[in-house]
Amino acid sequence: MNQSEFATLHGVSRKTVTKWKERGWLVFAGEAIDVKASNANLTRYRRDGLPDVTQPAPKAAKGNKRQSVTQAAKGVTLEAGESAGEAAKKILSGNVELLNFDEARCFKENYLGLMAQLEYERKSGSLVELDTATAILFEEFRAQRDAWLNWPTRVGPILAADLGVEADRVVEALTAHVHKHIAQLGEPEANFSEREG
Repeated sequence: MNQSEFATLHGVSRKTVTKWKERGWLVFAGEAIDVKASNANLTRYRRDGLPDVTQPAPKAAKGNKRQSVTQAAKGVTLEAGESAGEAAKKILSGNVELLNFDEARCFKENYLGLMAQLEYERKSGSLVELDTATAILFEEFRAQRDAWLNWPTRVGPILAADLGVEADRVVEALTAHVHKHIAQLGEPEANFSEREG
């Protein structure tokens, strides 16, 4: 189709079609407009989507079905050391169908709403940063470990006096048992399946 026919097809002026061409929304096959590809671009980039078509558009061929970005994202996992930008490139490099303007705006607003909710929860204290929680737990468990390591030297002499034995032998025996106990605590096996439900 030429530009005049394309303008007639959508019920717009030739000037409007020229603007679409300048914005890069029209796809050409030689001198003629590729109607299917151009309509897809208009749907994707125009704020109001595709204008009313006065003639029925040809149906898209079946097969090689494209998936939405959200569907493609479900199949991509963030690898260790990989940035979110690199994961996004993996998603978009696949056979994905980008959202039209209204869907993208809705998706963006929902995302911004969720980000605002996370920020509110963080500032209100109901949500804690993972790094902060990790640092607090590390310090707390290190204090527990240090208390256990100091316990035999504090309790050993008292226990030895009660039993009437040498304090050094009691402290040595208690220290060996405490170290064994700490070694067992230092290698936890996390089983999160019991907590899910």
